[in-house]
Amino acid sequence: MNKVITISRQFGSGGREIGNKLADTLGIPFYDQELIERAAKESGFSTAAFENAEKKATNSLLYSIAMGMNAYGNQELGFAHLSLDDRIYLAQSDVIRKVAQEGPCVIVGRCADYVLKDMPNVINIFIWAGLEYRIKRAIEIENLPKAKAEDEILKIDKRRANYYNYHANEKWGKAENYHLSIRSDYIGIDGCVDCIKTYIEHIK
Repeated sequence: MNKVITISRQFGSGGREIGNKLADTLGIPFYDQELIERAAKESGFSTAAFENAEKKATNSLLYSIAMGMNAYGNQELGFAHLSLDDRIYLAQSDVIRKVAQEGPCVIVGRCADYVLKDMPNVINIFIWAGLEYRIKRAIEIENLPKAKAEDEILKIDKRRANYYNYHANEKWGKAENYHLSIRSDYIGIDGCVDCIKTYIEHIK
């Protein structure tokens, strides 16, 4: 199996668990937090800087304006006048390309599908699910308070969409951006793993 698999996912859909199990099933490396740790080590930025980058994208318009102001208004930043967040994104993207070039693997999130868009043998997957299922998982697995689970899920999804839409200049979750979109609450975590594995086996 000579494929790099990227997994984008709605919060609470089980995308990370699916990616981890898929990597185990295929016997290939799995990258999520590991990307941040490696990017931090290679770039000199702190892991917290990478972890917080996406969290700033709470409002698409304000985020775009802020990033634009940083990119062109702060001359002292250097590095082609890019903002700190843009430099963090580029450092992270560099690591994503490196691990993809090292061989087959599964990469979760971080605009990996867009970063690797010109690389052959990349399969992009999107995992989503109904809100009730995601609320249940968020409460049971992420330990979110029941009263706040729905709001937190929607907030995190919005941040992910804004971050992706800004950096990739594409629409997060749009079917055309992925090879396969799976609704995890219909077939379960293991069913999703089997589905992706079968799909990959049929690609010529």
